[in-house]
Amino acid sequence: MGYTALYRKFRPLTFTEMVGQEHITKTLRNQIIADRVGHAYLFNGGRGTGKTSAAKILARAINCLNPKDGEPCNECEICKGAISGSLTDIVEMDAASNNSVEDIRSIREEVNFLPTKAKYRIYIIDEVHMLSTGAFNALLKTLEEPPQHVKFILATTEPQKLPATILSRCQRFDFKRISNEDIIKRLEIVCKESNIEATKGALNVIAALSEGAMRDSLSILERCIQDGENKIDDDKVKDLVGIPKVTFVSGIIKSIVEYDVNRALQNIEQILNEGKDINNLIWEMIKYSKDILVYQSTKKLDLYNEEELNQIKEFAQNISQSRWINLIEKFSLLENEIKWTTQKTIVFQAGIIRLCNNQLSDSNNIEERVEKIEQYLRSGNMSIQINSANRNKENNLQKYQVNEKMPKMDEPDSEKINKDIQKNISKTKNFSNKTEEYWPQIINDLKQNGKIVLYTNLMGTKATQINDMTIGIEFPKGLTPFGKTVLEKQENIREISKLVSIACGKEMQIKYIMSQENKNTVMSKEESIQKFANQSDIPFNIID
Repeated sequence: MGYTALYRKFRPLTFTEMVGQEHITKTLRNQIIADRVGHAYLFNGGRGTGKTSAAKILARAINCLNPKDGEPCNECEICKGAISGSLTDIVEMDAASNNSVEDIRSIREEVNFLPTKAKYRIYIIDEVHMLSTGAFNALLKTLEEPPQHVKFILATTEPQKLPATILSRCQRFDFKRISNEDIIKRLEIVCKESNIEATKGALNVIAALSEGAMRDSLSILERCIQDGENKIDDDKVKDLVGIPKVTFVSGIIKSIVEYDVNRALQNIEQILNEGKDINNLIWEMIKYSKDILVYQSTKKLDLYNEEELNQIKEFAQNISQSRWINLIEKFSLLENEIKWTTQKTIVFQAGIIRLCNNQLSDSNNIEERVEKIEQYLRSGNMSIQINSANRNKENNLQKYQVNEKMPKMDEPDSEKINKDIQKNISKTKNFSNKTEEYWPQIINDLKQNGKIVLYTNLMGTKATQINDMTIGIEFPKGLTPFGKTVLEKQENIREISKLVSIACGKEMQIKYIMSQENKNTVMSKEESIQKFANQSDIPFNIID
């Protein structure tokens, strides 16, 4: 007898042997036991999930001479004939190569004849979505009212391509992806019966690579023993499928996050010298970064050993989620660039060099540091005195002088501002006469309310009333690019305008004013964040 592939050799022969589809096999067995088998079934699901196997088992079970608990005996004449393929009453048809109207018409003619040996004539049509429109139309009437001795079992991976008229005439069963745990259990049985020594890590890698398809996992396992050695570890599996070792992938990722160009290029050269494909490498880098994000949320991953998990844990603790999301986006852009070039290696290396450049690759670097600072403040390690809500309201009465007559405001926060102002009305002088007195108090309120970034960038500024509706904010010490970005955000402009309007007693707008000398003053990002650290009066250090 010739060689038989593992996925054929270990194809399930009973519903009990099927992996991960208990919700379907239980229903089918109950129908057979109760003698309520339908005339047409549609099995839908991804590749390698057991659709064809279930169809063959069902065909044998309803024709079996000695069924037991809804299972075929696989010992009677009918079962043996079906297994060997000699039973003509069970017809298997591939719709991908038999999709014409003539093929379906031949079925319509055959269904009028009684089965030769079995109780039912059963048609198993695989990849049924490949039938032509005319073939579907030819099948409709027969599928709706077939003779009593005929059953149809349709299988497809793309049910959305089937006409609604076909779907409505079938009992539909959706096969789900098989879990990694179920795949590993089945692989352990196959390895034991085939005398294959496979490590737990190897089986984990195979299960992850199969993506829920039992057939794919058996095919990968078979490739691993083609060299004549029945010993398999995870490195052997990865080498055979062309996956770079995790140590190399993590090395490149580490070089990028640490902005180490030389080490990144060394790792890339070593991987490419081993013949690994660039597209696979980028895919692994994206997947590795995604797994770090998953670990940050779930603290669990299946594909990695203890040493690799320790590296992932280190990445997850030291790098923020926003940074990983940013890297995944840039890896994806680099992947798209490589698709449209003939110089894949050059484009890939240039992209990695760009990612390793601190100033070019990570525009969110300063924002990430500010995020860490704000997390530090929220953690409670620094003592900030914040008055209670009632105390703040009382202080606001003393700090802000407002006019008794208030115009209606149209801004989103206007209703709340108007209510606050009406509550705090008192006999006051106009804000314009004492701008310098109230502006420092507004800046201090930002600090009291936890708006540390706003507070820091407005320290040392002056406010003057330009006209009846506008307050100008001057920056004698200049404004950093980062500070300009922060202050120009709409939510920050609304916050400052709200406080100024309350103090002024009417709706006011703000305008940032810089002298020509200040406009020509440009600080680097590092100088900007260092200034932020020095002026905040907060005990922390900035560490690259």
